[in-house]
Amino acid sequence: MKRGEVWRVSIPLAAGHAQSGERPAFLIQDEQFTVSLPTVLIVPLTSTLTASRFAGTLLISPDGSNGLTVPSVALVFQLRVLDKRACLYRLGTLSSQLLDQIFAMLDRLTGR
Repeated sequence: MKRGEVWRVSIPLAAGHAQSGERPAFLIQDEQFTVSLPTVLIVPLTSTLTASRFAGTLLISPDGSNGLTVPSVALVFQLRVLDKRACLYRLGTLSSQLLDQIFAMLDRLTGR
């Protein structure tokens, strides 16, 4: 499991507007922590393109290496922790340019 990988995950049901269910998500946690922790930090994806109206989102198109089959919205504002056992299987990897955009968005969201 490495930062930037896209995985099919199973997110437990949560109250309110938080994403849940089986869906693609990508890992943003550094590998040095992934090997020593039972959890990973993920950003969930949705194929509901209207979600891009929210701040803290980024549209990701399928590109042959990320494993996505449809355009998807990265819900960066819904960054969350997930037990590694909920990571079902690897789909692909995000480009380094896209990952840089995600981290820049996280900086903005956290006021860094």
